[in-house]
Amino acid sequence: MKRIVSILTVIALTTLLSSPRLMAGNDDRRGTPGASELLINPWARSSSWGGINTSCARGIDAFFSNIAGLAFVEKTEFVYTNTMWLGGKSGLRSGASINSFGLAVRLGDASVLGAYVMAMGFGDLDRTTEVNPEPGSNGTFSPSVMNLNVGFAHSFTNSIHGGAVLKVITESTDNVTATGVAIDAGIQYMTGANDEIKFGIALKNIGPAMSFSGTGMSFTTINDAGNNMTVELRSAEMELPTCLNIGASYDFFFEKWDQRLTIAANFTSNAFLRDNFGLGFEYSLLKRFTARAAYVYQRGQFTADDRATANAGLCAGASVEFPLKKEGSSAISLDYSYRSSYNLRGSHSIGATIKF
Repeated sequence: MKRIVSILTVIALTTLLSSPRLMAGNDDRRGTPGASELLINPWARSSSWGGINTSCARGIDAFFSNIAGLAFVEKTEFVYTNTMWLGGKSGLRSGASINSFGLAVRLGDASVLGAYVMAMGFGDLDRTTEVNPEPGSNGTFSPSVMNLNVGFAHSFTNSIHGGAVLKVITESTDNVTATGVAIDAGIQYMTGANDEIKFGIALKNIGPAMSFSGTGMSFTTINDAGNNMTVELRSAEMELPTCLNIGASYDFFFEKWDQRLTIAANFTSNAFLRDNFGLGFEYSLLKRFTARAAYVYQRGQFTADDRATANAGLCAGASVEFPLKKEGSSAISLDYSYRSSYNLRGSHSIGATIKF
């Protein structure tokens, strides 16, 4: 019991000490952080209800919402998700796609170790220069983003679960690269006769600032004496998009057809963006079909002149699970999610989850 109290105290103090920095986010700082891909949910399940499942995230999806939920992996879990990011059937397209692979393995009765890779590509972009500003006249380049995440979660009691993630961030083109590291930490608490009441808190993307380097940061010029010289530009440092998630949920159970309805709410305090509020639900039937939907609100999103993000509004999706054995928890699930956005017509994610 003393150990649990100590852990809760450390997390509470960390949150309180971080709050001034988190709440300092305002419009003047908007768009200034680096590694903004850390705010993109790469998983089909949790993104289908807006990532508001801070209190009830389970499995590899918990890497994004709240790493504490990784503790609920029963044996071994593998997840793959492909996302067409901000490019629906009509309108402008971002041209970005995201592939994510995750694996988690239970270690003993109370601990789970997991890892996942998120790779984001943007296709071939036209290279332009001051001398050749016309598209197609100077070849192409292909920027890429990759995040490697290693996480550990532990069940301290049947009611208290916690975890942490170490992230390695890489952003690169053929001649410029930025690398950084960050950590997440989270905790979940369950109570009630059937553990139907859940609370969660997650502190995300804590780490040192990043900066770009490489041959692309230099150029050759001629000085006043007529000599060639190489000038190297210094990249400004970019802070990471730190945020704090606080969530709660309640499960309603119905015996007929083994139904469950979960109502969840979440608040996200962003250091470099406006705060988000989310409300949604997850409905499960026979533990084989699951539907999810949520609405994420950010101040000013209904006014074009005051809108600060494209990623707000309605999210929805579903999962269908097929058992691999007559007995046991082995199963394969097909997952889909849709996230609405302004101007860019939404993001679609399709994935599969294998439990064995």
